[in-house]
Amino acid sequence: MFVATTLVYPCVLALLCVGAGLLVDRVSGGWLPGALLPAVGVAALIAVSQLSTYITPAAPATPYALTFVAVAGFALGWRRVRALARGWRLYRWQLAVGALAYIIALAPVLFAGRPTFSSYQSLTDSALHMMGADYLMRHGQTYAHLDLLGSYGQYIHNYYGTGYPSGADTLFGGSAFTLGLPLIWAFQPFNAFVLATATGPAWVLARRIGLAGGWAAIAALSATVPALVYGYELVGSVKEIVALVMILTLGALVVLHARWLWGRTAGVIAPAIVLAAGISALGVGFGAWGLAALIVPGSVAVRDVAVGRRSAGGLLVRVAVGGGVLIVGALSTWVNLAGSLNVAQSIASTSNPGNLHAPLRPVQALGTWLAGSYLEVPSGGHLTLSYAIAAIAVVAVVLGALRIVYMGERALAWWIGLTLAAGAGLAVYSTAWVNAKALVLSSPVLMLVAWAGIAALRASANPRALRIAAVLVAAVLAGGIAVSDAMQYHATDLAPTARYEELASLDTRFAGQRPVLFTSFDEYALYELRDLDVGGLEFTYPPAGLRLTRGHGSPVDLDRVPPAVLGAYPLIVTPRDPTASEPPSAYRLEWQGTYYQVWQRRPGAPVAIAHLGLPGTRVAPCASVARVARIARSHAGARLIAASPPRAVAIGAARFRHSPAWTYTHPGVVMTGAGELRTTFELPRAGAWDVWLQGELMPSVTVSVDGRKLASIDGQLEGNPHNPDTMPPLRVSLPAGTHRLTVTRGGSNLAPGDGGTAILHEIVVTPAGDDVDTLHVTPPSRWRGLCGRRLDWIEAIPK
Repeated sequence: MFVATTLVYPCVLALLCVGAGLLVDRVSGGWLPGALLPAVGVAALIAVSQLSTYITPAAPATPYALTFVAVAGFALGWRRVRALARGWRLYRWQLAVGALAYIIALAPVLFAGRPTFSSYQSLTDSALHMMGADYLMRHGQTYAHLDLLGSYGQYIHNYYGTGYPSGADTLFGGSAFTLGLPLIWAFQPFNAFVLATATGPAWVLARRIGLAGGWAAIAALSATVPALVYGYELVGSVKEIVALVMILTLGALVVLHARWLWGRTAGVIAPAIVLAAGISALGVGFGAWGLAALIVPGSVAVRDVAVGRRSAGGLLVRVAVGGGVLIVGALSTWVNLAGSLNVAQSIASTSNPGNLHAPLRPVQALGTWLAGSYLEVPSGGHLTLSYAIAAIAVVAVVLGALRIVYMGERALAWWIGLTLAAGAGLAVYSTAWVNAKALVLSSPVLMLVAWAGIAALRASANPRALRIAAVLVAAVLAGGIAVSDAMQYHATDLAPTARYEELASLDTRFAGQRPVLFTSFDEYALYELRDLDVGGLEFTYPPAGLRLTRGHGSPVDLDRVPPAVLGAYPLIVTPRDPTASEPPSAYRLEWQGTYYQVWQRRPGAPVAIAHLGLPGTRVAPCASVARVARIARSHAGARLIAASPPRAVAIGAARFRHSPAWTYTHPGVVMTGAGELRTTFELPRAGAWDVWLQGELMPSVTVSVDGRKLASIDGQLEGNPHNPDTMPPLRVSLPAGTHRLTVTRGGSNLAPGDGGTAILHEIVVTPAGDDVDTLHVTPPSRWRGLCGRRLDWIEAIPK
């Protein structure tokens, strides 16, 4: 799967996009530069996938439609392909920079050596895109049949059913379905590939400002993966990544307007398709950048008509052709324009900052941000150095702007000015969330202008002095981006592969037994269990009647769910956790894996008439037991059922002794850098025992008992950093008595995620294989025998 998603899939994507680009080129009159073919192909495939999924019966055929378009492009553009192949040496820098951008963008996954996706837990919007892409391929853009009682149906309806932009998702789903790949593992390669296509238009623009060869390649790469853009790619902001590519492609088309504006009428098809793709991917908000790109060729056309160089009729025909392509290419957006406008307005006015703890700083758009995430402020000298490099970038931007004007590149100058103005306007008059998007989409343009400043230094009349300055400035800007990206690579959290493969197996094993209640807060389960109508108690959209008061993302406590409500769910999926409350007596353990347990409702099981949960110490107070017993005695034949939890030795973080550099942050110890954690525990008898660690561990740590190594653990995370992950148990045979447990984190290394999350909350030791409650039946008259006992819960069950 790793080879299929990271190597085969991008090659297939490249063929699809180049083929589609060739088709657009042929239809438009054969004027597109080779560097723009992949990006224009992305736009064309988005338009095709939007149309096929809008026509609901054709949605499952989307992969075939994409393939057909690509094959048609290669067939009709075969001469162009042969010409490009013969002259590949002329394009070696373009090919190299695209491949390098893909490797950089996908580096955390590539060097992890397993199928996964990056910056896990940072932004769960990627779960929505996986779920939405899958749904759109299977059902198209129709939502009337959704079951809105569960979380799955509500998510799809409340996003895609209300005008949420889906252009990126239909291309993602259609291309991944072509190879039958799980979307969860194809998601990051898709983001990396699309971002890499931005090197094409960036190359065209770099050449326009006077750079060539390796200089143009470095400029294109710097514009494609500046720190802020790289951070957004890592968290899977697929809408912004596609929009970024379309903005740069529009810029390249603007400076090439002489090739298509008054050439063949069909020449306007290419820019119209790119504009349609941007609108489909980002929504009507993309219109700000689209308008910035249209003003330049539009004003040229109007001027030419006004002075009599061109006919008004010719202009109207081009407007009609371009407008028709724009309407068809983004048809679903125009049909639901009111919904799209409402979504854009909601995003622009929302007070919800998403994953932003504070508004981003404008300086972050200048390429360098020496922190592990764009969400963090660099510490100490890193902040000073970030601002120093930004200051150099500002000087380069000023020089670059002057050079572009001096060169007479009026179209390029106007496009840059209008594009940055569009971003600045959104940043000033919108919320922090939109401001961040505006900074991301402006960053590549600023980087290109900065490299125009480097080109100005290289072209100076005094080369001996200023060419050295050009090399130094280029080294500083490129080096700042490289170090910034490396720091994010090092700090990224990667999704746990085995956990999600186990969830995927449950989707197949229990197909048809819906709806399913899922007790973890992990929105990626909505994709992995998509055929089971999943409901999550603390999701943004919980099942109907199950909104709990602990709030979005909180740990789930089944004891707080009314027993009558649970009766609607034939299955409950819970994580394996010896400290968690188990489902009530109406459910039996049907299946247990490494990470999850599946509980099935017993046929004909009665609904409890009373349920007493015992959180915390789990000691049953007599007054509470008496209350449940009274309820049971009021129903003839009723009985009490008590659940005894596994015998466990729990060691909380307050009992840990650890290296001075590590800090205690309730409820866990943050293991920053190398160090060791030590604690002791007492066992009542000899035998085989399971050691459970609870926390979030991305970097590798070693667990030892009495100096004997049990295992090295890494990449053990759950869907929400606020809820500790219970890791698979480590089995060990131990004698009775006191034992010493150590958790050791080694020195820093170059592995992806080595600087990621490392928090230990609790250690639990249980008898081997004993992590399920034992049920006891007690007559209500003997309720006193339950007083003071260590229990999970007590229920009153009718006859």
